[in-house]
Amino acid sequence: MAAREPLLSAFKGAVLRLRGDGSPCTDASPHLAAACALLEGALRKGLRQPLWGFRRRDYWQCLEQLSLGQGGSSMTRRAPSWVMKSCGNCSFLDESWLLPVCVMYETVPCRALGMVVRYVDGRVIVIEVLPGSQAEVDEVVLAGDVLDEINGCSLRNAYSGQAGAMLQKLKGQPLSLRVLRWQGHDGEVYEPLLPYLEAVKKKEPHFQLQCGPRRCDKGEKWRVQGGRLLYNLRYLGRIGVGMFGGKEVLQKAIPAVLESSSAPREVLFDVKETEILVQEKASPRVLFRHPYPAVSCVGHCLKTSSVFAFCVLASSGSPKGSTFDCLVFASSCEQECEEIIQRIAAGFKHTEWFV
Repeated sequence: MAAREPLLSAFKGAVLRLRGDGSPCTDASPHLAAACALLEGALRKGLRQPLWGFRRRDYWQCLEQLSLGQGGSSMTRRAPSWVMKSCGNCSFLDESWLLPVCVMYETVPCRALGMVVRYVDGRVIVIEVLPGSQAEVDEVVLAGDVLDEINGCSLRNAYSGQAGAMLQKLKGQPLSLRVLRWQGHDGEVYEPLLPYLEAVKKKEPHFQLQCGPRRCDKGEKWRVQGGRLLYNLRYLGRIGVGMFGGKEVLQKAIPAVLESSSAPREVLFDVKETEILVQEKASPRVLFRHPYPAVSCVGHCLKTSSVFAFCVLASSGSPKGSTFDCLVFASSCEQECEEIIQRIAAGFKHTEWFV
């Protein structure tokens, strides 16, 4: 490439703009996409033209060889770490240097996740999260998001029905899904996704982008921790209920705990995708965690609508059979109590274990 190549001059200017304010360069930098696009153009133009009819190689193939140690060990040692990370960082790199917001979604084994998808040019677009489904309970996937991987298997260039076929084969197993958000880092629609969303809109006129979970009350009853919304509750106590853990025991177990002299404890209550986790409010100490298969019932006492409880398996395999404990909590209001009960009930209702 000539010394006065315009692309190099433009790239130099883009780098100077990136370094202009002296702050670290991040994915949110307004000048990053332009600099990457200029770098891409320079790399492609600098590649030698094909000889004797052989297909021209792209710069990604050269970078891949560097990461594999082909073409000189010194080059591999000197290759920037961000280059190696970017080679497999995002399935949209072929279309844009703008990186999407990516989240990992882990959920319990279940009969159906409750997502309706559309296939557009090899992309799996979520067009609806069904009310009352496991996906809605987990509050991770939104209408408009892209399913990119299932248990490490890529869905890039997916054929129609591929995601459903993969989920059917994985029925009864824990799932890990890689989800690309329809919203970019700036809060707007992720630009490379626009053509796909427009195609979905043509096929599904009623399709709407979902900005957040249907339950969007985030008042004082919540605390944000690690990107999750936790309930502020009071843990009232725990009592053994014997070998029967059905909902009928709650009517006696809850009053028994309320009548005890134990002092309530302020806790943070997290209804997670696979378990219930409770930690101290004043510290990160986890008091207990119970997976949904260990939960036998959940509900509240008729006389105390803001107090709820759930029963869990305390021991199993004893000569006399399994025994259960009842854990009792107080919430700030009846509506919050009912919301937690419904979320826990949905958690173990959708859970399905295969032996």
